[in-house]
Amino acid sequence: MPKSHGIRRKTRHILHKDFVRGLSYLLYDYKVGNKVVINIDPSEHKGMPHKRFQGKVGIISKVGRRTLTAKVNVGNKEKIVTARLNHVKQVV
Repeated sequence: MPKSHGIRRKTRHILHKDFVRGLSYLLYDYKVGNKVVINIDPSEHKGMPHKRFQGKVGIISKVGRRTLTAKVNVGNKEKIVTARLNHVKQVV
């Protein structure tokens, strides 16, 4: 069989869901300039950022109705990540 090179390959341990209590992602008020952690929710496939951004901290540059855009440093480069609200958590 040919090898699969899909976007979710080698993510068995990266994309697992832990039992966590706390505020719902719907209750946070995101503003431009705030810091967020990209924490991918594996049960929601829409608006999922790439696995290389899992656990990275970014600064919000744009807030939409269902999504937000954050600038994340990966190595020496600054990347722009667009993700849905359930894939990010606000840094407290």
